[in-house]
Amino acid sequence: MSHRPTRPLPVAIVAGLHADARRTVTARLLRAVPGSVALHHDLSGAADGTDPRTVQRIVRDASGELSHGVTPFVNDCACCALRADLVPELRRLADEGDTRLAVLELWDSVEPRGMAEAVAAHADGALVLTQVFTAVDPALALACLANGDDLADAGLATAPTDNRTVGDTWARQLEYAPVLALVEDGTADATDRALLTQLHPTARQVPAASGELAALAFAGFDVAAAADAQDAACALLPQQADEAGVATLVWRRRRPFHPGRLHAALEDLSCAAARSRGRFWLADRPDTLLAWDAAGGALCVESAGPWLASLPDAAWDLVPPVRRAAAALDWHPQHGDRCQHLVFTSPGLDRDGLTHVLESCLLTDAELAAGPDAWKRWPDAFDGLLDPVS
Repeated sequence: MSHRPTRPLPVAIVAGLHADARRTVTARLLRAVPGSVALHHDLSGAADGTDPRTVQRIVRDASGELSHGVTPFVNDCACCALRADLVPELRRLADEGDTRLAVLELWDSVEPRGMAEAVAAHADGALVLTQVFTAVDPALALACLANGDDLADAGLATAPTDNRTVGDTWARQLEYAPVLALVEDGTADATDRALLTQLHPTARQVPAASGELAALAFAGFDVAAAADAQDAACALLPQQADEAGVATLVWRRRRPFHPGRLHAALEDLSCAAARSRGRFWLADRPDTLLAWDAAGGALCVESAGPWLASLPDAAWDLVPPVRRAAAALDWHPQHGDRCQHLVFTSPGLDRDGLTHVLESCLLTDAELAAGPDAWKRWPDAFDGLLDPVS
């Protein structure tokens, strides 16, 4: 008979495209925490063409497999099936009352943010998310980040509509987790380690063999704060750095980009660094905060909502405090919170060349003096990437 557990079941997520490293971290948590159980959904059926298409669920502890089951795809989507099956299975473990820690080992291309938010949204006192790890083999960091192949071509897509790339998926896995669990074989060098540190300078890097791993699994995890850290409008982006041949350029300006010149430079800019991200604004879209997200030469540009300077004062009360604080820190008497804040990280980064290209895309003094009415009459260079200017 099912019963309400006396305490919430702690849940720790282990994510990462580095499958061997991820399995190693999961195994070490199972050995280090008595009474722990790992839950893994194998989504390889999304790519192998098997029929009927199902997700395989494996539950195991340190001694081996405890149970095995299948769940059908939902809307032809393996990740949707995972979401539908995940919480009921975790609740079953919680109701049984024998599990001290549930380790959710995500399949290769599943991103931890969606799963963390799913667990938090349906916890209902039975579950508590206590940590998110991304398992990393430092020697594979650059190769993974620079990989612009589509997940579908790599056999890692979770649905027919999955258009992510290997590089941008791994970047988000890396940057979301507060703890990077490192699994090394001695081939990583100082450049590999510098790249990890500059990509995610606030992350705690812990060897998977360390005794800290088990303690960190119970440390606690703030889902809302993690989401804010990924929000283009208020993300705390990496700072300027240069170490072991890896550099990070932080480029900040106030005046807007010329849409035509920036669009013409997109290919050069997206390929200039292994990873780049941030927020920016275009002269002909002065109300729209635009997000920049690039890895492996693949660039995503999308609207991230309005700049707060474009909103009436009354609307500010509806904006989350962290967003208002970010705007206040960036406030300018003329442009408000509108700004260019882009960060580029890569081995062998050409800082001077990159800065020159970026500067050439800004409005000239004459264009700036022409004013917003003139800017809005320019051709909509980004109409293929963004909704047309209204």
